[in-house]
Amino acid sequence: HHRSGPPEGNGRKRGTQAQAIGRSRGGLTTKIVALVDALGNLVRFLLLPGQAHDMKGVAPLIRGVSFEALLADKAFDADWLLQDLNQRGAVIPSKANRKIQRDYDAEVYKWRHLVENYFAKIKEFRGIATRYDKTDCSYAACWNLVAALIASR
Repeated sequence: HHRSGPPEGNGRKRGTQAQAIGRSRGGLTTKIVALVDALGNLVRFLLLPGQAHDMKGVAPLIRGVSFEALLADKAFDADWLLQDLNQRGAVIPSKANRKIQRDYDAEVYKWRHLVENYFAKIKEFRGIATRYDKTDCSYAACWNLVAALIASR
């Protein structure tokens, strides 16, 4: 045939399409946005490509979930999210570059360590910490399995 490359006709695409793998400064990575309950147990999680911002995963993560307060870090300081969470309750500190700094309940915010503790627990499992799985479906299955193991401890 007259040009280099794969033969025409099969139409399949190769690579990491829709596998929650993205290129960031550290190479090919996957970002995990997680929702943890008041006891530090995983409620939901979402896999995003490494270059995606955390805010992309917030709306589908909290949709249909009832809570009294959402504790999140400064990365989630966005006007649209704060307006949506006004009735539900949000404890999110302001970013340093925000023109008008908002007040937040620092005592309640101290409980956000439960999220960080959960990530520390889940990273004890080597396959989760380094993502050996090629597909996002199998990686998500590993997350669910490890979450069940952690909850049963």
